[in-house]
Amino acid sequence: MTRKRRNKMLKLAKGYWGAKSKHFKMAKEQVMKSGNYAFAGRKMKKRDFRALWITRISAQAKVCGMNYSTLMHGLKLAGIDLNRKMLAEIAVSDKDAFAAIAEQAKAALAK
Repeated sequence: MTRKRRNKMLKLAKGYWGAKSKHFKMAKEQVMKSGNYAFAGRKMKKRDFRALWITRISAQAKVCGMNYSTLMHGLKLAGIDLNRKMLAEIAVSDKDAFAAIAEQAKAALAK
């Protein structure tokens, strides 16, 4: 059982540099550290994508004559419930549709 457990850990450490892939003790430490990096990376990925979507929406909102926060407030007032991922996709692929959405947001702000 000990050999099986150690081999499992070494298999997880395959490809690591130097002794980290050969010696059980170093491999175990590195696999645990790698797990922490992977966990943090999964959280960072979500943050990075949200920032990218906001940047894309903001850039297209500027073309339509408003800034990001005003656009989002106008969309909320207009009752348009689109998430940032979809808004960013529309901003990149269909600029006319985004302009129409921005006009509805402007109209809702004017009321």
